[in-house]
Amino acid sequence: MKLELVGITKKFGSLVANDHIDIEVEPGQIHALLGENGAGKSTLMNVLYGLYEPDEGEIRIDGKPVTFNGPGDAVAAGIGMVHQHFMLVPVFTVAESVALGYEPTHPVAGIINISKARETVEKVSKRFGFDLNPDAKVEDLTVGAQQRVEIVKALSRKAEVLILDEPTAVLTPAETDELMTIMKELAAAGTSIVFITHKLREVRAVADKITVIRRGKVVGEASPESSEGELANMMVGRSVLLKVEKDPPKPGPTALSLKNVSYIDDDGVLLVDKVDLDVQAGEILGIAGVQGNGQTELSELLLGLLTPTEGEIELAGETITKHSVRKRVDEGLGFIPEDRIEDGMVGTFSVAENLVLNQYRTKEFSRGPSILPKKIHENAEKLRDEFDIRLSDVDYPITTLSGGNQQKVIVAREMSRKLSLLVASQPTRGVDVGSIEFIHNRIVKERDSGTGVILVSSELDEIQSLSDRIAVMYRGRIVGIVPAHTPNSVLGLMMAGVPMEEAMEQEAS
Repeated sequence: MKLELVGITKKFGSLVANDHIDIEVEPGQIHALLGENGAGKSTLMNVLYGLYEPDEGEIRIDGKPVTFNGPGDAVAAGIGMVHQHFMLVPVFTVAESVALGYEPTHPVAGIINISKARETVEKVSKRFGFDLNPDAKVEDLTVGAQQRVEIVKALSRKAEVLILDEPTAVLTPAETDELMTIMKELAAAGTSIVFITHKLREVRAVADKITVIRRGKVVGEASPESSEGELANMMVGRSVLLKVEKDPPKPGPTALSLKNVSYIDDDGVLLVDKVDLDVQAGEILGIAGVQGNGQTELSELLLGLLTPTEGEIELAGETITKHSVRKRVDEGLGFIPEDRIEDGMVGTFSVAENLVLNQYRTKEFSRGPSILPKKIHENAEKLRDEFDIRLSDVDYPITTLSGGNQQKVIVAREMSRKLSLLVASQPTRGVDVGSIEFIHNRIVKERDSGTGVILVSSELDEIQSLSDRIAVMYRGRIVGIVPAHTPNSVLGLMMAGVPMEEAMEQEAS
């Protein structure tokens, strides 16, 4: 199937999200749509998938114009879409999820044929090596496995063009590598893939053709041989520093101290194991490790979402082990959560309201039981400019923003007040290259103002470029603390559980 988008224009009021966009996707081609968050990539694909009706232009399949009045029409025409936030029911099995909306039935009485759905999952999974159990509950699957369920769902409906909207935004590096392999296998089998992303390295690794969109317009096409700097320049419209520039740290007094901290969950699983850690004011301590080795639980222990089974936590010399989340925030703890949708914002609240979630009780924004809308609005306008949050109105719901701009709202909220400690967990997950540069610079600026920073990231490049020291976690323990310039090979061995001294010896030999 050859797919063409011709002169596609989509407006939301005065905002032109897509401005006369032309794109061609050839059969069996991996065609990357590269652009910043808010560039109009997802809007364009929602037009293609029948979720939006274009104001101008047309969609052509094999040269013939088609009209989609909804996703059902797009699916019938051979187009499937895996959204960034999966459309799955947690309590359903894999087979039930794949069949949902297109349930196979028995000839008699129209009863749903679950066996047929199971066969479909097994057939597609076997063909592409997905390793999915049809009877597994969605809620029990890893994020990467849930994404494979979405892909199986699309392929089971005979999708010839598969749209992947920011597919690696929620994946670990290992899951991302698996997805790259799957994409190549799908393309080799004849499926066309439209790959929406802002990650330069992934585009260069997997794309056959790259179309760059900036502020709603196609600004050019590029080949996978283009350098990351060239692609970043096309995306942002200016030169982008892909490496962090920072002065040496000037450590001050201890900002955070953990003493023998452990955490056992309700099922009796030891997730954080006797962690001893000190973070100085004015330094960035990176926490490296494969996802699922206790980093998330350690972050939640610091904020107060979890209570240590044993050990003590001190903030600026004061024991806060049993302090509430609110009290820790009031005492100068800033927190950027790894999942902005679930833990970082209230979707029904405006951008302005989300910017004061941790300060609405202060005298600046309230009088007694009443908040001060004018002050909240003025604060939002100020932070909008300072943190380059791209939006049309600060009083619109935060869900109207792109993922990168939602992240900037959270960063602005946490860094717009005096902090003793900033815990930044996956601070650039799902964020484009321009926003990554901005957030990295703000974290360094926070460090230079005298704040202690804990950086938790599954991106090893991010850990190495931002951190002053790196602590490596494996199965809930700190394997060792090393300088930021430690070679990748040593960090990789430590992330696999090799003790620091042994890892360094192997590197030296």
